[in-house]
Amino acid sequence: MRTSNNRPVNRLYLLSLFLLGAFGLQAQQLSLFTQYRENTTVINPAAVESDFLAFGQNISFGASYRAQWVGLENAPTTQTIRGTYLASDMSGVALMAGGHLINDQTGPTGFTGFYGRLAGIVTDDPEYGGFSVGLSAGFVQYRVNASELDLLDGGDIIGSVDQTQMNPDVGVGVFFYKSIGGRFVDNYIYGGVSVPQVIGLDLAFKNDQNEFTTQRVQHFYGLLGFYKFFDNGSFLEPSVWVKYVENAPVNFDVNLRYQLPVALYIGAGGSSAGTVHLETGFVLGENVGLENMIRLGYGYDYSFSSFGPSAGSTHELNVGFSFYN
Repeated sequence: MRTSNNRPVNRLYLLSLFLLGAFGLQAQQLSLFTQYRENTTVINPAAVESDFLAFGQNISFGASYRAQWVGLENAPTTQTIRGTYLASDMSGVALMAGGHLINDQTGPTGFTGFYGRLAGIVTDDPEYGGFSVGLSAGFVQYRVNASELDLLDGGDIIGSVDQTQMNPDVGVGVFFYKSIGGRFVDNYIYGGVSVPQVIGLDLAFKNDQNEFTTQRVQHFYGLLGFYKFFDNGSFLEPSVWVKYVENAPVNFDVNLRYQLPVALYIGAGGSSAGTVHLETGFVLGENVGLENMIRLGYGYDYSFSSFGPSAGSTHELNVGFSFYN
């Protein structure tokens, strides 16, 4: 993140600190997730939902709540709501449509965004595989709640007036998936790349004379994963996420999930940033022969990085509902 200002540094120090916290550590400006597969379409507008790949459900809805660094004052919290429809009975080009709402808050700063998305899957049959190109578009509101700022200069107008900015945003992505060895019940390989915030812009929070400016930069994501299905109805899913942001280290996030023959699933993983992940949850409906399916999931992070375990643990809750139509 690159910043510039024409005011004394001490007047803007706290605001700078909070903005850096809101947009993330080491220039990470987008929200983080423990259970990435539950929010794949938030990051990559071309992605096919895991509900379709793993269970054949072409209509999906979900919501998540993430509390990061619990125990640390003004720590980030993130909430998402998402939905997807995949026209699974089409060939040639199958359509996906949906959208998501995301809210992220860190102390006195935060953002709320609403996006619609549309993707086309080039495929002979969506159940066998395809290549998808997707676009998301929407608006994001950035905000600073001045009443929560503890200013060094009590007369600073920046700190006396709540400030918001509304900006357009666009995301792009590509995604592929392919059935290996047979029809839908067999194994899948999948992957994709995306830029969920294409528009780079300068956010300027200012008073009558001067301003503080922070630049919003593009984030680049890569994903590769595999579904290995077994005869007893269980499956194993290893996956790797790669994230790159200018002026920040490349981050690798490796995960492994196992869906048991019963409703329970478990998972574990870790990242190059020094974080370990654990997750568990239930899939209700599909395992007892129902067409509708409900998923309840919980994810837990613990950091061993230089930022330290003192930052606190991270907890994430996910709920999903999907069905075939």
